[in-house]
Amino acid sequence: MTTDPTEALNELADEVTEEFAEYRPADDFRVVNPVVENEDSDHPTLIVHIDREDASSLADDVEQFLQSQGARTEREAHSEVDGGFWRH
Repeated sequence: MTTDPTEALNELADEVTEEFAEYRPADDFRVVNPVVENEDSDHPTLIVHIDREDASSLADDVEQFLQSQGARTEREAHSEVDGGFWRH
């Protein structure tokens, strides 16, 4: 991986997209949506938003995947259909 924090998170977002592609149909609502927030260019954040019924089980899978890639995770859920956000 690259040493540029934003580029590294972009690569991780691509890996999440690839790993969970079945939840991201091209012409429909995306259940798993990774986004890199880089307001602070020195400390960008990868946010993975999950939106579906029973989001927690998919959120568990995404969290495990991120941790297996070496990401520090912080989970935050806003409702039962919102699996949460992860911050790297």
